Amino acid sequence: MTTIGFIYPDHAAEDDYPLAEQLLGSDASDFRLPVEHIYGTDLHAVPELLDLGSPARLADGAALLAKHEPDAVVWACTSGSFVYGWDGAREQADRLAAVAGVPASSTSFGFVHAARALGVRRVAVAASYPGDVAQLFVDFLAAGGIEVVSMSAEDIETAAAVGELTPEAVVELAAGHDHPEAEALLIPDTAMRTLSEINAIETRIGKPALTANQVTVWEGLRLAGQTPPLVRTLGALFRTRSA
Repeated sequence: MTTIGFIYPDHAAEDDYPLAEQLLGSDASDFRLPVEHIYGTDLHAVPELLDLGSPARLADGAALLAKHEPDAVVWACTSGSFVYGWDGAREQADRLAAVAGVPASSTSFGFVHAARALGVRRVAVAASYPGDVAQLFVDFLAAGGIEVVSMSAEDIETAAAVGELTPEAVVELAAGHDHPEAEALLIPDTAMRTLSEINAIETRIGKPALTANQVTVWEGLRLAGQTPPLVRTLGALFRTRSA
């Protein structure tokens, strides 16, 4: 049994994780994906995001996950990791690994690693965040060798509001901000329910879509040394054996 633990901020779209466990299903019957929560303000603003991803809060999350005996731990928050910049996010993940006693990463690194696995270098970003926060994600991707050819920012102030988006609104937010020069579309924010909508988004845009909760699960599998199983319902990332 391989157990991947996720530290999730507050409450919004955490039901994507039991859904992922279900969708991995018969191809991954030996995987468990427990989620534990830490709490802070859910405002999409730099000071609040720095606090949300602080060492003390993540150490609390690691302590909550300890009872699950995880083989790897992922900080399931994009903005609460990229807001630290590339080096700061690396230090954040290293500190989390030290307190958890297992390999650790974050959603932000999951995006970079997933894009590389698909051979993607030029992307469009459809962000739910305000513009200044979304730009920090663009900067993070650039530090990871990913060129952003187009970025949109929906200026949604809180994670709770993002979690209230309907499936139709999620598809429209994503597909409406693709760019013809992009090799893939990235949709950050683990507060957005996307696992059920990835295939619909990819059908609309005709290229891979990488979403926050999708790449977080994939990154956890990678960290645990597991080859992500081939799953038809989780987008191109899970349909590509090279991933």
